[in-house]
Amino acid sequence: MTDVLLAVGTRKGLFLARRSAERRARPDWEFDGPHFNAQAVYSVAVDTRPTAGPRLLVGGDSAHWGPSVFRSDDLGATWSEPEQPAVRFPKDTGASLERVWQLRPAGPDQPDVVYAGTEPGALFRSADGGRSFELVRALWEHPTRKSWVPGGGGLGLHTVLPHPRDPRALTVAVSTGGAYRTADGGLSWEPCNKGVQAVFLPESQRYPEFGQCVHKIARDAVDPERLYLQNHWGVYRTDDGGGSWKSIGAPLPSDFGFPVVAHPRNGGVAYVFPLNADSDRVPAGRRCRVHRTQDAGESWEALGTGLPESAHYGPVLRDAMCTDDADPAGVYFGNRNGEVFASADEGESWQQVARHLPDVLCIRAAVIG
Repeated sequence: MTDVLLAVGTRKGLFLARRSAERRARPDWEFDGPHFNAQAVYSVAVDTRPTAGPRLLVGGDSAHWGPSVFRSDDLGATWSEPEQPAVRFPKDTGASLERVWQLRPAGPDQPDVVYAGTEPGALFRSADGGRSFELVRALWEHPTRKSWVPGGGGLGLHTVLPHPRDPRALTVAVSTGGAYRTADGGLSWEPCNKGVQAVFLPESQRYPEFGQCVHKIARDAVDPERLYLQNHWGVYRTDDGGGSWKSIGAPLPSDFGFPVVAHPRNGGVAYVFPLNADSDRVPAGRRCRVHRTQDAGESWEALGTGLPESAHYGPVLRDAMCTDDADPAGVYFGNRNGEVFASADEGESWQQVARHLPDVLCIRAAVIG
C-alpha cells in the first residue's frame, strides 16, 4: 500500500501528515508534530529517489542556535544533524548563513546530489545526500551579484530547478537578483530575465538584464524548456528555457502573488494564488482561490469548490503550495492563517485538512511506498 506524505513547514516547527493514496477522497489525514519545536522551517524536501528511500531534508532556523539542515531516513521518526553546519559560507566570502530557503534533490541520474538555496543569495551543492554542502563559487562570484538588492523578505535564493534531461543544466532565482541559468554544471552562469519587468525601477529602466524580484519559477512537466514565473507583479512564461519571457497574467484577477506550481505530468498546466497587491497582501478580492491554467497561461480558471466563501485574509507564500505525483495529482497549499487545504483531484475540489497551525512557510507532498 502507498501513502501520500505531506510535510508542512511553519514558523514554529514541522508538521507531517499521511494518508493512504488509495483513499485520497476521504479526509483521513493523520498529523504529527511539531518536529523542531519553535524553529522556523523555511524549506523541506521529500527525496524519493531509489537510493534515498525516501529521505526528508529540512531547513530549520532556531532563534538561539541559528539555521541548520536536518535529515531523516525513517519519515521523521528520528532526525540527524551534522556536528558541523551542513551549509556554511567559506571564511573568505565574509558572509554568514541566515537561512536555508530551498532544498532540492537533483535528478535520478545524480542520486546523491542535493542543492540548497540560501540567504544571503547563494547556491550550495551536496554530493552526499545532504550531509554536507559546498558553495557554488561561480554564481557567488558572478559580476552582477554585487548589485543584487535584498527584497522585502531578504536576499534569498529560493528556486532551484534541475533540468530533467541534462544534469549540467540548472535554473535558479534570487529575490531580487533575478533568474540565472547554467549549462555547464555551474561553472558559468548567465542572467535569463529578458521580458520580465522590475516595476520598482523608473519606467525607462523596467526591463533590466538582472535585478528583477522573482518570487518563484516552476518547470513544465512535458516541455523542460517551458517555465512559469511569478514575479513581483507579473506572471510570465518562457518556451526557450529563459531566453525570453512573455506575460500570461492578464486574465488573472491580479498578477501579484508568490507561488507558482506546475502539474507533475500534464504539459501546459500550472497553478498560482493571486494576491490583491504588494501593499495589500491578501487573496485577490478577499477570495480564497487557486487559479489554474491548462493551456500554458492563455487562459485561467478560478478553483474554489470547498474553499472558504466568506472574506478571506490568508496569503500563500512562495513555497507554501505544491503538487504530489499521484494520479490524479494532489494539490496543496497553506497560508499565513495556519490553514492547510488539499485537493485530491487536481484542484477541482478542496478540503481543509489543518487549522490553527503556526504561520505556514512551506509545503511538500509525495507518494511514498
